[in-house]
Amino acid sequence: MQLLFFVEEPSAEAALIELVPKILSGRRYKYDIFTFQGKQDLLKKLPKRLRAYRAMPGDDWAIIVLVDRDQDDCKVLKQQLETTARDAGLATRASRRPDERITVVNRIAIEELEAWFLGDPAALHAAYPRVTEHLAHQARFRDPDAIQGGTWETLESLLAYYHPGGLEKIRAASEISAHMEPDLNRSKSFQVFRDALRSLFT
Repeated sequence: MQLLFFVEEPSAEAALIELVPKILSGRRYKYDIFTFQGKQDLLKKLPKRLRAYRAMPGDDWAIIVLVDRDQDDCKVLKQQLETTARDAGLATRASRRPDERITVVNRIAIEELEAWFLGDPAALHAAYPRVTEHLAHQARFRDPDAIQGGTWETLESLLAYYHPGGLEKIRAASEISAHMEPDLNRSKSFQVFRDALRSLFT
């Protein structure tokens, strides 16, 4: 299967380079990652990009769109993505007719991609040993998708020793995701992304 990932920033690409082979271990696929200049750039260009794939031959391909929720209403953002795909003539799980196959998977990292990293304390500790491997036992980190004060800011604070000039998002994404175990991640939004990706092969 040919997988086409649309992501809003280079740090997401860095993470997927490490994570996709782990999530899809044992499956046959090829993939490309297309990086945009932020979420608004992706949302603006997405309709035209999706329409370009409407006539793509074969039935062994899928597009995966990954964006951060940030401060958006999750349901409104998801509906926007679903409508964009449907208007382009492509089917999602929610919008497909019985005779259609899924060609677009829309997934939202809540609230940001950094929640996925906080969902795997062992990976954080492996990449940055000064971060306690028992992070998940602290009440604040039990639900990484619900961390107050922002997941990006939280990760930056945790990694201040290793990133003294401020969080280097691409470097952190690569170093942490290299140690992540997809089946152990505590982030619900990561679990939904992982399971949706695998479902394309069932």
